[in-house]
Amino acid sequence: MSGIKKRVLVTGGAGFLGSHLCERLVAEGNDVLCVDNYFTGRKDNIAHLLSNPNFEALRHDITYPLHVEVDEIYNLACPASPVHYQFDPVQTTKTSVMGAINVLGIAKRVGAKVFQASTSEVYGDPTVHPQDESYRGNVNPIGPRACYDEGKRCAETLFFDYLRQHQTRIKVVRIFNTYGPRMHPNDGRVVSNFIVQALRGEDITIYGDGMQTRAFCFVDDLIEGFVRMMGTPDDVVGPINLGNPVEIPVRGLAERVLSLTGGTSKLVFKPLPVDDPIQRCPDISKARAVLGWEPHVDLDAGLGRTIAYFRALLV
Repeated sequence: MSGIKKRVLVTGGAGFLGSHLCERLVAEGNDVLCVDNYFTGRKDNIAHLLSNPNFEALRHDITYPLHVEVDEIYNLACPASPVHYQFDPVQTTKTSVMGAINVLGIAKRVGAKVFQASTSEVYGDPTVHPQDESYRGNVNPIGPRACYDEGKRCAETLFFDYLRQHQTRIKVVRIFNTYGPRMHPNDGRVVSNFIVQALRGEDITIYGDGMQTRAFCFVDDLIEGFVRMMGTPDDVVGPINLGNPVEIPVRGLAERVLSLTGGTSKLVFKPLPVDDPIQRCPDISKARAVLGWEPHVDLDAGLGRTIAYFRALLV
């Protein structure tokens, strides 16, 4: 437990990442206000925290202003899987852009530190590999993923303009593929898709030839990176990549999941979606140097914990 009790606002706090962050912040003795509109966040994710006097949950859509007094803000509000962010693309863009404006407004008014959970999607379908923070990306501004990609890019713009214009204390990280317990079972991401399909004995759906690569970071490692970033001096603003630099082909992940679940599903190949990146892997040199951070949870160990979560959920 840290010495000073802070009042912390977590937007998107009932989501996959947000709930793990709330749990960590409460465990450290902070006063946590979780704000979520429950579009993809779920009350089940935070139910175990509701009896804790240091935790409070508020149903609110961050595209509307919020008046609270806090010391720190973690802005995690935005659907983050293609299935969810493409369901209502206009709302997705509004959540990223107007949500950023609203949390930055709170931070400016009360002098709070404000953290932006940005994404590797700002790099689009990258032409450099691995991606470091100086790479400006290869993004299609009018494609079906643009609501998320460009929304997050604009949010970063706003954060840095608030820093330059108002001296707002900002922290920006770019999150690469993360997995773990409390992922939404219908989010369409490869880890949750493969696990749910394997546990149900359904065919495992692979888009493209399965040789496109991803690098998967376990949620506990990511949250550690968040907390370390928030604890840095004010002149450390980012952006800083957080993710696992060890790549695996999507087909290799499917085979790993089948082995760990003991499943007998067949692999079925379908066309690759528009603008789906072929390679996605972070250069985390900056995170290592600035935060002393790198992931420690091995893929098999992390998948084992995630499979156990989904097994209980599906029962």
